[in-house]
Amino acid sequence: MSTNTLNSPARALSQPRAVERLVAGQATRDGAGVKLTRVLTQNLQRRLDPFLMLDAFGSDQADDYIAGFPDHPHRGFETVTYMLEGRMRHRDSAGHEGLLGNGGVQWMTAGRGVIHSELPEQEEGRMEGFQLWLNLPARDKMREPWYRDIQSQEIPEFRTEAGVNVRVIAGQSHGVAGAVQREHTEPLYLDIHLPAGARFEQALPEAHNAFVYVYRGALRFESGCTVPQQRMAIFANQVGSDGVRLQAGDEPTRVILIAGQPLGEPIAQYGPFVMNNEAELVQAVRDFQAGRFAG
Repeated sequence: MSTNTLNSPARALSQPRAVERLVAGQATRDGAGVKLTRVLTQNLQRRLDPFLMLDAFGSDQADDYIAGFPDHPHRGFETVTYMLEGRMRHRDSAGHEGLLGNGGVQWMTAGRGVIHSELPEQEEGRMEGFQLWLNLPARDKMREPWYRDIQSQEIPEFRTEAGVNVRVIAGQSHGVAGAVQREHTEPLYLDIHLPAGARFEQALPEAHNAFVYVYRGALRFESGCTVPQQRMAIFANQVGSDGVRLQAGDEPTRVILIAGQPLGEPIAQYGPFVMNNEAELVQAVRDFQAGRFAG
């Protein structure tokens, strides 16, 4: 998709949010041994409701990713996989299959249950990207599974007068609607590329939880806070706040900015199952063991 340049700047924020804290994430391995950093961990699920997990992965070494994620189940939430570089093939028990490539997104709604695999289709080169887990409201946890592969050229983009390039994966930014919209959680997912020293502002409802993850360069804030590469900044929930203001440091900076409407519902998680109470988790395990998942 071609990138449109915004000819008129958006209304400046009057009360941008402060940074509440920085998070480094935890180095781990998942799947069949894929090396990654778990940035949004389980102990932050309440604070960052409706988001359950964020993994960042990136390596030039095939041994760090080649084994991929063989067949595994999910129930009760959505996964959003954003591939910066590399090729990953998805297959699931409902008969869906797709190839995720450079700049592409896969948005999968596990709903009542799906078994799927994510396996690299490369034996060398760099593989880099993110996987975000987005909770479903209780009313939708047992809906039919659904997924969509979004190719890079299908993701709307725009460029500000300051030269900031923004890819709108979900939600809306500066009048540009993203590739995916969700009614209840209202997720915003932006990939923002800022030239050195450039500033970008994003309006947000004050009740939405929000965070930013820096994967190139660094951000600096008027408070003096600096967010270096491979760090997440959680934004404070402030009465009267109208959004977030980002500014790159002395080098080009790339970040993902994520925000959403909290569900305010109980969260019960057992591995790849996320429900609202323990009884539902027990039923999820029984259904999986009995082969009752989709397909």
